[in-house]
Amino acid sequence: MKPRHEWKHEITAADRLVLSARLSAVARRDRHGQNGRYEIRSLYFDDPKDTALREKIDGVSRREKFRIRYYSGDASYICLEKKSKWDGLCGKRSVLLSAQEVQALLDGDLDWMSRCGRPLIQELYSKMKTSGLRPRTIVDYVRDAYVFPAGNVRVTVDYNIRTGLNSTDFLNPACVTVPAGDAPMILEVKWDEFLPDIIRDAVQLPGRHTAAFSKYAACRVYG
Repeated sequence: MKPRHEWKHEITAADRLVLSARLSAVARRDRHGQNGRYEIRSLYFDDPKDTALREKIDGVSRREKFRIRYYSGDASYICLEKKSKWDGLCGKRSVLLSAQEVQALLDGDLDWMSRCGRPLIQELYSKMKTSGLRPRTIVDYVRDAYVFPAGNVRVTVDYNIRTGLNSTDFLNPACVTVPAGDAPMILEVKWDEFLPDIIRDAVQLPGRHTAAFSKYAACRVYG
């Protein structure tokens, strides 16, 4: 898991239009989705003590969270992801799951996880058994994504963030979600060893500063 740098900024709809014009001129639209835009559905895990939520709110420097996600309603490609943060850096491990495996997990059928031979799934299984980790809430949003090869840069703008409240009906496209309070639009910039000046300049916005934001925490606004 290679560590990466990450910036997050809360932005406005007007900022998004400015960024779209700038980034379209210097970066390439992500090949996923339609012209770099796609919908994301995630299902986040937490334990009975809400450790993942509390560590994020408290700003714990070393933390991790598990989620499963798919894109633009296509449940033929589902990923289990473990996202880790430590001392300002972030990293992610992922593995593919089938829709049948996801449904078994949601139904409480976990035995297959210990036998699957995929370390990340086995790690999740262990934490579900020992720490009570369980699916907690659905998080839906729209993403505009741009990539720039130098520095392995990825710039995303996430908006229309919606919460499934306490629902874990992850594979149901008709699952009801509601706006996550007054959640803002979020600009994220990720890179490896260096951030090229052309991208650094493109994402500068007056009055916007790096801030901590969690879509999972935002989607727990109602409990």
